[in-house]
Amino acid sequence: MNIAIIPARIGSIRIKKKNIKKFNNFPIIHYSIKAALNSNLFDDVIISTDSNIISKIGKKMGANVPFLRPKYLSGNKTGIVEVISHALKKYKLIYKKNISFVCCILPTAPFIQIKDIKAGFKKIIIGKYSYVISVSNYEFPIDRAFILNKKNHIKNYSPTFYKKRSQDLNDVFFDAGLFYWGSVNSWINKKPIFSKTTSTIMIPRWRVQDIDTIDDWKRSEIMYKIINN
Repeated sequence: MNIAIIPARIGSIRIKKKNIKKFNNFPIIHYSIKAALNSNLFDDVIISTDSNIISKIGKKMGANVPFLRPKYLSGNKTGIVEVISHALKKYKLIYKKNISFVCCILPTAPFIQIKDIKAGFKKIIIGKYSYVISVSNYEFPIDRAFILNKKNHIKNYSPTFYKKRSQDLNDVFFDAGLFYWGSVNSWINKKPIFSKTTSTIMIPRWRVQDIDTIDDWKRSEIMYKIINN
């Protein structure tokens, strides 16, 4: 048995009620739920939330909300691993079912595609990895990044990297923020996601956008319309 867990609390600092804010006519969580349900990979799609409003939206779409997340796990400093571990333990306690793999799908992932989830699943079932996550690569070599002081003067940089050609610098990658496939033991035992036993699925840069500000949100809506038209 495989399940998807979508962690979606009601509180957010920079964008109010971010997880249910309308994104191109639908609550943004709609896209994560839809991808999970339509992938046909999961015996159950669960939402871990502290909100009755999010619960109603999820249930209306066909997701399962068997419990509400406690407040001590709903703060802005609570980690994903803690949330999924709690949800998994609670689910197993309620349903008494054997679960093999769990996919955490982020609630603000409108660019997620079913093929991404399936690619992650093909890797995780091999049994060699604790987690399989979505990643992308930085467009510009971050080795050439620098810090500015209060007067906007260059304060700190690495001259060694400026002497090298960009093609001679290593590619550097980041979490694309779409999904985290993991084995049950990895989640329950709260094993760190980022380790040598984690594998990756590459997502193209043009389909990755972190959504933390209103500007990010507007940019993402434009990107979504272009990609889907």
